[in-house]
Amino acid sequence: MKNLGSDKFSSIEAVREGLGRVSYITSRQVATTVYLAYHLGKPVLVEGPAGVGKTELAKTAALFLDLPLIRLQCYEGLDEAKALYEWKYGKQLLYTQLLKDKLDDIIRGAEGFSEAMERLRLYEDIFFSWQFLEPRPLLKALRQEGGAVLLVDEIDKADDEFEAFLLEILSDYQVSIPEIGTVAAVTRPFVFLTSNNTRELSEALKRRCLHLFIPFPPPELEREIVRVRVPGIAEGLNRQVVRFIHEVRKLDLKKLPSISETLDWARVLVILNAESLNPDLVRDTLNIFLKFEEDIALVEDRRHQMVAAAVKEG
Repeated sequence: MKNLGSDKFSSIEAVREGLGRVSYITSRQVATTVYLAYHLGKPVLVEGPAGVGKTELAKTAALFLDLPLIRLQCYEGLDEAKALYEWKYGKQLLYTQLLKDKLDDIIRGAEGFSEAMERLRLYEDIFFSWQFLEPRPLLKALRQEGGAVLLVDEIDKADDEFEAFLLEILSDYQVSIPEIGTVAAVTRPFVFLTSNNTRELSEALKRRCLHLFIPFPPPELEREIVRVRVPGIAEGLNRQVVRFIHEVRKLDLKKLPSISETLDWARVLVILNAESLNPDLVRDTLNIFLKFEEDIALVEDRRHQMVAAAVKEG
C-alpha cells in the first residue's frame, strides 16, 4: 500500500500554514491533530457544534494536499450498496442474454452433461467481476491510485450497523467483498469523520480514530477567519461583528450562530455598505445568523445594549 507524500507534513506549523494558504484559519491544536493523524495513519473524528468548520477541514485538507475529495454523506438507513459498491444489474442482465444466445456454441461438442457444465463455469465468475461492479465512495477512496481525502460526513446520523461496517476500513484500510475477496487500499486515503453529537458513537469506532473537538473560536481567531473569508470588510466592522456574535452566543438560544453564519452576516453587511453596527441594521439582518423566531425575538429585545458594547469594541 502506497503512502501519501510527506513533504507537506514536515511540521505542525507547516500544516497550519498550509491550511491557512487555502483559507482555513485554525488553531495549533487542530493542526497538531491533523499532523499526528497523517503520521500515525489514523482517521480523524471531528466533533463539535454545527458550523464550526468540521466538514470544511476535510475539504481544505484535500486542497492543501492537492488530492480529490471523496465524500460520503451519512443518513439513517445508509447501507453498503450506497457506501461501498453495488452490482450493475442491467449490464449483468445484458450479459446473461448474450450468453444465452451463445449457449449452443459454448456447449457444442461437449461429451456429456458434466463437460457442458464445466464449460459454463468458465463464464459464471464474470458476472461478479470488476467490470460489473459500480464503486461507491468508500471503495473509490481505496482504489484511488494517487490517494484521496475521504470525508465520512455526519457519521452520527448513520445506523449502528453501518458504523460497525466501517471498522475494517478505518483500522486496516481494506474491505471484504464476498464475490471478489479482500480489497486493500492502493494508496492509503486520509480519512475524516464528522459528528454533530446527535448520538453517542461506539468505543470501537473512537478507538480507531484520533479525536478532535472544534469549539467556537475565541474572538481573535474568529476575527482572523472573517478577515480572510470576507476580504472587503473594514477592520472596525469586523471587530464589532465578532463581538456582537460572541455576546449572542452567551444567550440561551435554540441554535447558537456558527462561524459560517458569522461569515454570512459579515458578507451581508459589506453588501449593504455598512461602516458600523447600529440597532436598526442589526434588527433588519438578525435572520441571517438566527434561525428561530424565539431566538430573533430574544436578541431583538437586547440589541441596543449589545450593539453599544460591540461598537465600543470596534
